[in-house]
Amino acid sequence: MSRHTLRIEVEGLSCAGCAGRAERALQSVPGVSDVSVNFANGSAQMIADGADLAQITQALQAANYPAREATTTLTVTGMTCASCTGRVERTLTGQPGVLNASVNLASETATVRYLPGATDPAQLARAVTESGYPTRPSEDTDQNDQSARRQAEIDHARRMTLIAMALALPVFVLEMGSHTIPGFADLIQGTIGRTTSWVIQFALTTLALIWPGREFFTKGVPALLRGAPDMNSLVALGTSAAWGFSTIALFAPALLPQGTRAVYFEAAAVIVALILLGRWLEARAKGRTGAAIQKLIGLQAHTARVERKGEITEIPIDEVGVGDTLHVRPGEKIAVDGDVTGGTSYVDESMISGEPVPVEKATGDTVIGGTINGEGALTFRATKVGRDTMLAQIISMVEEAQGAKLPIQSLADKVVRIFVPTVIAVALVTIAAWLAFGPDPALTFALVAGVSVLIIACPCAMGLATPTSIMVGTGRAAEQGVLFRKGDALQSLDEARVIAFDKTGTLTEGHPRLTRISTTNGHEENDTLRLVAAVEGQSEHPIARAIETAAQDRGLTVPRPESFKAISGFGLSARVDGHDLLVGATRLMEREGIDTAPLADTLAEMGARGETPVFAAIDGQLAALLAVADPVKDSSRAVIDALHARGLKTAMITGDTRATAQAIAADLGIDHIEAEVLPDGKVNAIKALRDAFGPVAFVGDGINDAPALAEADIGLAVGSGTDVAIDSADVVLISGDLSGVVNAAHLSRATLRNIRQNLFWAFAYNTALIPVAAGVLYPLTGTMLSPMLAAGAMALSSVFVLSNALRLRRVKPAMERAAA
Repeated sequence: MSRHTLRIEVEGLSCAGCAGRAERALQSVPGVSDVSVNFANGSAQMIADGADLAQITQALQAANYPAREATTTLTVTGMTCASCTGRVERTLTGQPGVLNASVNLASETATVRYLPGATDPAQLARAVTESGYPTRPSEDTDQNDQSARRQAEIDHARRMTLIAMALALPVFVLEMGSHTIPGFADLIQGTIGRTTSWVIQFALTTLALIWPGREFFTKGVPALLRGAPDMNSLVALGTSAAWGFSTIALFAPALLPQGTRAVYFEAAAVIVALILLGRWLEARAKGRTGAAIQKLIGLQAHTARVERKGEITEIPIDEVGVGDTLHVRPGEKIAVDGDVTGGTSYVDESMISGEPVPVEKATGDTVIGGTINGEGALTFRATKVGRDTMLAQIISMVEEAQGAKLPIQSLADKVVRIFVPTVIAVALVTIAAWLAFGPDPALTFALVAGVSVLIIACPCAMGLATPTSIMVGTGRAAEQGVLFRKGDALQSLDEARVIAFDKTGTLTEGHPRLTRISTTNGHEENDTLRLVAAVEGQSEHPIARAIETAAQDRGLTVPRPESFKAISGFGLSARVDGHDLLVGATRLMEREGIDTAPLADTLAEMGARGETPVFAAIDGQLAALLAVADPVKDSSRAVIDALHARGLKTAMITGDTRATAQAIAADLGIDHIEAEVLPDGKVNAIKALRDAFGPVAFVGDGINDAPALAEADIGLAVGSGTDVAIDSADVVLISGDLSGVVNAAHLSRATLRNIRQNLFWAFAYNTALIPVAAGVLYPLTGTMLSPMLAAGAMALSSVFVLSNALRLRRVKPAMERAAA
């Protein structure tokens, strides 16, 4: 199979170390590169260039982090023989993410085993349909909804937490009550007795370890035996040590030195309960990090009203094909992308572009799947369905960005890779040090310190620090109409020192417009414009279109010329309504001996503003000077000012004359100009800016901007631009409004700041508390860190990192869009 991006879901990830080992396992597969395993959402993303899917799944299985598999049943029609079934099977097995497929001619079904994330039943059905056999997912097919699975994970974590707490609470009360509540120890001794109390604690703690806590052992012990311990291994070691010591103290006290007979069942039980509580809170928080994706998925329509054979029927969205005619009633959700063939209405596209004002739609206009129709009825032809729709591509872009790995994460990855083995070594050294130098009972102190080190040092917070912030940050950006197509674009944009803009269509509206008309010698403005527009109507020049459009916008009746002649290199001459007209540049007036002095000052002003002057003479006398320019977008000046306020340099790259470029740059306050640049020279202009200022972000919209977008350290494509430009960019501004540049920079900085906060907390937490857990403060304070407090602090660390990442959901746009 050709080179493509493959995204799959991975099971068994419980810490950053797990993600690192799964990543290395995938990197060992021939043909696999650019691997990124995301602990926060349990996914793996990679470039597969001819890689064998079976080898990928086997590598993950061998590492004990299997790829999640699913099976779906498709209903296939149109098959008549074994050749048909073979073709359907080959179509299915040729799809990315399909492990195997079996087609049954008699039942007209296909059973497919596949990797969720790489494909889905709807995509598989569409592929078979396109091969000539109409197919749809069976009604009872498990759609493997990610939100449902995440909710099931949260429910399971909650259930196990509550069971663990119910088992740990009596143990905690029986043991700690004897140490903290006056008279409680005597009450226990006088009723059930201390030994019976310990037996009860043993029974409840054992049940807690083998029921809600069994996952720590089923995952942690095999990992430890393979020489690749993870956080489950740490918990398994710590709780086993506390439980084992206490069990010996209860049933075989003679094996322990005198004075060390004590039980720590409450530590083992409460550790399990607190860590499961942390995982429950973590699962809930991780569910919220993907809220933006779920919101986007929720925009998709489930059914569509399609006209087939003269009848309108409502069918599942998966069965809509390219070319189908769809009908949309007022207030309904538009099902797929298409071109309007009938009706008029206003469509709310805010969920896609963030633009609050509904957009008018009529015959020939494009509609986008997931948007909401207004009060009119529309008929449109489907042009893109399934994964080809804009909404599906947006979802795919956001998922890809969320699965990416930022350069800033590399340090955390290196630390996590050696962290767990180092922690085990530190715990062993701690135990040895307490046994050698600690006061009596040294064995008890050694156990408490060793277990505390094992429990408090879990690297979960380190593993969550970066991916959770990326997930929330890119999701929030999508809600604001900014698509980070690549996750590392977040960091690249934050590091940019100069923002360079293409001029035409980016800073300006992209089409010439009449901006001013000055008359002289008693000529009236509208009448003159009417006559000039009649002449320009015979020309194909863009300036001619601008003048003709201006006359139409004013509601003027434009007559047809009686005669017309183009004067090459000079302008136009014509006879209109009995008048002889000359329309063109200064040199035309000079050639015809017409004095332009009355409008000389106006001509100078136009030159200073970079406008194109057009003279008009009527019956041999100067009549008017018209100014045509590509107007600057209303938001451009505010955007440049906002970027300057953020300490960024700005530049403009244009093929226009230096005079025009300087005029626009002076008007907008742009710092640097690269003018008279040929289309193939924009790449060199980017390189020159990089040499002068540092990392460059380039904003463009046209086909000729694609090389520059690719060359820049970070390319931002205006969403109203061409597909080629968008495909070459790292960031897409869906609405086409330049305020998205400021918002993208703002979100980039906010997300990177959030990541740095998380990494600082995770590193500082472990650096500071491991020595405390080892007992370094005991000589000064006479107290040790309880393993229970260590478990609580460990859980709190992960929850803090997740909560901090979720703050990005509240980031407001740094700059509102310009009013329509």
